Amino acid sequence: MKRHVVKKHYAGKHCFVCGVNNPFGLHTDFYELEDGTLAARVTPGEHHQSYPGRVHGGVSAALLDETIGRAINVIEPDAWAVTVEISTRYKKPVPYDVELTVVGRVVENNRRIFTGEGEILLPDGTVAVTATAKYMKMPLSAISDFEANDETWETYHYENDPDEIDLPDA
Repeated sequence: MKRHVVKKHYAGKHCFVCGVNNPFGLHTDFYELEDGTLAARVTPGEHHQSYPGRVHGGVSAALLDETIGRAINVIEPDAWAVTVEISTRYKKPVPYDVELTVVGRVVENNRRIFTGEGEILLPDGTVAVTATAKYMKMPLSAISDFEANDETWETYHYENDPDEIDLPDA
């Protein structure tokens, strides 16, 4: 089912998952959807592999961690998340050099902690990896000093940013 993109989320310069200037990174784009889901679009490359033709399981876990952790921004735009725990389940091999969709959503939320879940979808919509994770909400100043580390946090718009993202019905 196609879901309308409400807005594109910020990216950093050096982050492994979203960093626009990280030559080894994934260069992932994140989109908030009309139903409150956070969806990411990413095309891992050969340098993200484990076995030939497959994305490393740790890279899949990093994609899910970042996407689920960012999902809090849909309901709390100024919240920052620090991972407390994450559990992943690998169902299918994840190929590289194809566009993947990563989905994250908050399933439980209180003042300091939230829990989320998500999945990596193959181009045909098949669920390849699932995860459940718990995060602590913290102010950015307690996590990192962006300015001292020459980091930024801004939206980068591209010609191919989608207006809609097709996700399987839950």
